[in-house]
Amino acid sequence: MDFPLLIRHRLRALGTEQRDLAAAAQVTESYISQLLTGKKAPPAPERTDIYGRMETFLRLPTGKLATLADVQRTDDLKRKLADPPTPLFKEVRELILRKCAPGKEKPIRAMFEKEPFGALERLVTQKLLDVVKRVTKEELDDENWLRLAARLTDRSYEQMRVIVIEFLETDVFNLSAQNCVAFLEPLIESWDIDLATFGMEIVLNRRLAPGHPKKFEFVEQEPAAPVNDEPGFQAFLQDPSLRGDATAEEIGFLKKLTFTRKRPTALYYYRELQSLRDPLHFRRAPTEEKVA
Repeated sequence: MDFPLLIRHRLRALGTEQRDLAAAAQVTESYISQLLTGKKAPPAPERTDIYGRMETFLRLPTGKLATLADVQRTDDLKRKLADPPTPLFKEVRELILRKCAPGKEKPIRAMFEKEPFGALERLVTQKLLDVVKRVTKEELDDENWLRLAARLTDRSYEQMRVIVIEFLETDVFNLSAQNCVAFLEPLIESWDIDLATFGMEIVLNRRLAPGHPKKFEFVEQEPAAPVNDEPGFQAFLQDPSLRGDATAEEIGFLKKLTFTRKRPTALYYYRELQSLRDPLHFRRAPTEEKVA
């Protein structure tokens, strides 16, 4: 039995209506109707709470609807692979550029237009989408947050829950103008990108997403040089009389010590450990002195 068929069967068995199921799941009746007719794909179970609510209302075993939804989503994905979605970026580009830091919009717009939906445009869009999705997913269970977001976008609470569920399912290839108006517009205050390093800073609307700006770096870095264990260090570790109760932090520090010509002995590491622990070798930080 598939996902919509099971739901319809349980509704008939319980003598109840779609609107009652919608109320139990805290979504609109229209959304439930679209799920049952196949106009909307069932959302991923890990991104929504509606399956637990629906299973309780329909008196189904826990996880039953989520399992059937996963099966249907897999089948839908197999069908879509033969016909990849077309990016809808022309509809949302203006809103994204409007949020760009002052002074950067013109050069970035020129780059976007030179290579429509190219690497830079996809990078910016994907990162904005990732940040907004993360905030939205964290707040999905917060009724007060959803009601505030609903008021800011002139929607009902149930409509907002449906929009959140659908938004969490979207990707950079299917981002719509509605997604931008509902989420990117109210949640993102501004964004900036360093075209030399491709580091991004995203400032969120403090009313809906309190916290510090999000920063991301895309600079290529050399791999860290391997740390070769000195024979003397290995001997120090293997001798309990020298290693004693050395902590992981202390051992990590000793391991990072490097030498050019002379090779240190186990006794050297023992004495270095004692130096680390001697308070006469270190000064207190200014803040600690004030506290003291």
